[in-house]
Amino acid sequence: MNIAQMNGTQWHPICHLEDLVANSGVVVWLDAQPVALFWLPDQEPSLYALAHYDPLAKAEVLAHGLICESQGEWSVASPLYKQHYRLSDGQCLEDTSVKVCTWPVRIINKGIEIHY
Repeated sequence: MNIAQMNGTQWHPICHLEDLVANSGVVVWLDAQPVALFWLPDQEPSLYALAHYDPLAKAEVLAHGLICESQGEWSVASPLYKQHYRLSDGQCLEDTSVKVCTWPVRIINKGIEIHY
């Protein structure tokens, strides 16, 4: 038994690379929870997974936001109130008391896997 199995976490397939839209977000389902998955093929890392729920707008909208880069940091601008959530860690850039969940994500043989 590896450490991931002992902690109840492991890599799970969620979609295929062909399901993603370059430089944009899509919604995937992680158990019963929608997750915003962003693919930036020209960046490293190129994949990010964060909660689809925007806690300030109180709506499932983050996968529909605009990808932004500022000072080397990638974020998504919520389509409702335009707050920016950093893709790497889910931190809201306008309100440091707000943060959304993020998950490790990877590409394996053109399949997308998320770790939880």
